[in-house]
Amino acid sequence: MSTPHDPTDGSSPTPPAEGWITTPLTEELLRGALELERTAQGVQPHRLPARARAQAADGQLAMAEAQPSGVRLVLRTRATAVELDVLRTKMAYEGAPPRPDGVYDLLLDGEPAGQTHVPGGNVMLMDMATGSAELRPGPVGTVRFTGLPDRDKRVEIWLPHNEMTLLVALRTDAPVTPVAPGDRRVWLHHGSSISHGSEAASPTTTWPALAASLGGVDLVNLGLSGSALLDPFTARAMRDTPADLISLKIGINLVNTDLLRLRAFAPAVHGFLDTIRDGHPTTPLLVVSPILCPIHEDTPGPSLPDLSTLDEGRLRFAAMGDPEERAAGKLTLNVVREELARVVEQRAADDPHLHYLDGRKLYGEADHAELPLPDALHPDAATHRRMGERFADLAFGTGGPFTG
Repeated sequence: MSTPHDPTDGSSPTPPAEGWITTPLTEELLRGALELERTAQGVQPHRLPARARAQAADGQLAMAEAQPSGVRLVLRTRATAVELDVLRTKMAYEGAPPRPDGVYDLLLDGEPAGQTHVPGGNVMLMDMATGSAELRPGPVGTVRFTGLPDRDKRVEIWLPHNEMTLLVALRTDAPVTPVAPGDRRVWLHHGSSISHGSEAASPTTTWPALAASLGGVDLVNLGLSGSALLDPFTARAMRDTPADLISLKIGINLVNTDLLRLRAFAPAVHGFLDTIRDGHPTTPLLVVSPILCPIHEDTPGPSLPDLSTLDEGRLRFAAMGDPEERAAGKLTLNVVREELARVVEQRAADDPHLHYLDGRKLYGEADHAELPLPDALHPDAATHRRMGERFADLAFGTGGPFTG
């Protein structure tokens, strides 16, 4: 499936050396994406299918699902050098320090073997005060990994979890073949920005990626920053996606967007679970409540950026609701946990494959004392590692709902 690279085709910002091979970027080479969109510039991995995207007139979700958290190229080759041309779109915030560049993680036969960044690309500049956004276009960049061992090997390149990434061209100095899925179970997970990766150090160190590695499963990560909102189109996407294990981490986005009231919450959870069960009637399904987040434990949303912290070179969030509003049905994290536990207990009477996990077992009060949330909402890199290890133990370990 590989063809000699034509150095005049303009697919690379710098023409490659003689003898390199260009391999078409196809579904067989990608894991973790539900759909590939072919554009004039290249291939865009999507974590939601076109039908779902068409039903979500929301810029936040469009940005989140096109950030390829958990998406990776997987191939076999003897190549000692790999180049991947990409057009990234990096987020930036007016008045805030620059965000770190997205990381590309290289795995060889499942073991970490390198990391790199890519130059160039677009910048999406967000103004948190006005909500406006400005796209500043930039050039295609090239990801390079060289000095790889000259033997047949499985190569994985994990794309940045926090940058929209358009794939332009793949080049190697030896032929490439796809890797068959094999016998590893597929874990389909949905959650908020915390599941998306938030402040994780790299794409293989988000808590779901770490848990998948420790659990020996293939991850499909539908962690969607700001967008774990019980949307029916997300439930249908999960219904239609092949999976051996499914988990849902529900709550923080419903509170910090102040989207639902108590009357609507439980029925919406039931409907989401009903839709998933239409396609996966007996698949182990784990519902995970929110991790500890002190600003919203007993205070409703919405949560908004505290713009005064920008003057200090950092961004923090604050809960804007009033605890007294709980009486009118506003949601808090404690209310969400109580309702989720009740819904799962009710349904589990007829669904023995449905399970519940209190998110505070992944990150609770003692963890917050040691590793506080830097912006009051999102865990840092060390906390992602802790959460991944704990989830792997609780879900994939002995007696866990995902024990294989």
